[in-house]
Amino acid sequence: MTDVLLRTEAITKEFSSVRVLDGISIEIRRGEILGIIGENGAGKSTFIKILSGIYTPTRGKVFLDEKEIALRRHADAKRAGISLIPQEFNLIGDLNVYENIFLGNELRRASGLLDKKAMIRRTGELLAGLEVQIDPEAKIQSLSVAQRQMVEIAKALAYDSRLLIMDEPTTVLTKREIDLLFQRMRGLKERGVTIVFISHKLREVKEICDRVMVLRDGAFICLEEAGALPIDEMARRMVGRELSQVFPAKRAGDGQVALRVEGLTVPGVIEDVSFELRAGEILGFAGLGGSGRTEVAETILGIRKPSRGRILAGEQRLEIRGPGDAVRAGIGYLSEDRQGSGILTAFDVVKNITLVSLKRYLHPLIDRHREQEAAERYVDRFSIRAPSLETRLEFLSGGNQQKVSLAKSIDSEPRILIVDEPTRGVDVSAKQDIYRFVHELADKGISCIFISSELEEIIGMCSRVLVMKGGRVAGQVEGERVSEEEIMYFATGVKGIV
Repeated sequence: MTDVLLRTEAITKEFSSVRVLDGISIEIRRGEILGIIGENGAGKSTFIKILSGIYTPTRGKVFLDEKEIALRRHADAKRAGISLIPQEFNLIGDLNVYENIFLGNELRRASGLLDKKAMIRRTGELLAGLEVQIDPEAKIQSLSVAQRQMVEIAKALAYDSRLLIMDEPTTVLTKREIDLLFQRMRGLKERGVTIVFISHKLREVKEICDRVMVLRDGAFICLEEAGALPIDEMARRMVGRELSQVFPAKRAGDGQVALRVEGLTVPGVIEDVSFELRAGEILGFAGLGGSGRTEVAETILGIRKPSRGRILAGEQRLEIRGPGDAVRAGIGYLSEDRQGSGILTAFDVVKNITLVSLKRYLHPLIDRHREQEAAERYVDRFSIRAPSLETRLEFLSGGNQQKVSLAKSIDSEPRILIVDEPTRGVDVSAKQDIYRFVHELADKGISCIFISSELEEIIGMCSRVLVMKGGRVAGQVEGERVSEEEIMYFATGVKGIV
């Protein structure tokens, strides 16, 4: 038997006469981990959606075990042993973990009734195999973003997949969770499972993948052994040029306090959180998964209701009962959960960008011309790749969706901007654009709270960092002390609160 599990022949995909994938022909081996990398809009997501039956190619063929296979629906791919772990969650918040994992493939007793105990037991086994502690009967809506990611992985592993496609699976995971995931992936590889791994984190691609395919502008660039491609060479082939310094020069703010938080407490979530944000400062928030970083942001925005504490802009106390009050107070927000609360995928580019700031375009009816002009400026500013401004966001790559979400968060012209995982699912070139843009906002006097699980970008962007642990501020590092070692001392409890 040949060692080739799946082969594509001249796969091409067009949307409204716009070619997004151009004649991709590759062979994927049995029991290998194949990395696929490329800039946002390079065609990665389109390619794997064809392999998983979500899209049908405009032209080209797919062969499984050297036999041509028609993947007209996602169900066709699943029957063929091809499973996709999507970049954006495909879970139902009102259902339990076990109900999501077995949705559409429920286990039944001989009588035909649902075997709830068997599904709970099997879910527990899958989660234990991933070494995560999640109650199989917990509601999805009660889980953190990282926990939901692990449920997506367990859901894919519930089926005997021959080909497992992982689209940005580590984006919201901690270092420990990533290490555990990689252990699980290596175990699957030893059992003969083939894995396609898509990530913008090139160090992870280098670490876990056997071979790497590079796409650029929908075209095949190369397919080589991972060991033969240094990380900087991967980046160069992705963008087709040399990359300059990743992070702009740090700035510390001008000393004037733009936002003061005093004793902010949400029982069981965050406790006694106090800090000051200076004008023109990029203040980092670091910590392990579940440390309370996002919860602080959500409380400032009025999404969570504090039992005590004060939020002040200058000397004025802010009464924020919901996100609308936050916008009126001059606070913008980029959510870590892009599709959950950042964008509306059924809306087009223009409508998403002006979603929060729509009142600016009412005279008294909506001024569509001004809306269009504003959207065009953001498309140029962020290099958003979309067939047109009328394209619905469901047809954009994850990275381009993120850029639209960022545009939406600043179109209300905030004085304070909170960005939570701003480079999630974004390629190395677009990351540079986002870093530079946040820095430009700070230069103009806008204050930024920069939340990230990527210590490299926290260290690269921030002169001062608050470290969260267990819902509290464990410590602060600034200046020369902003280092991975110092941050992790506080994040793990070696220093600061216990």
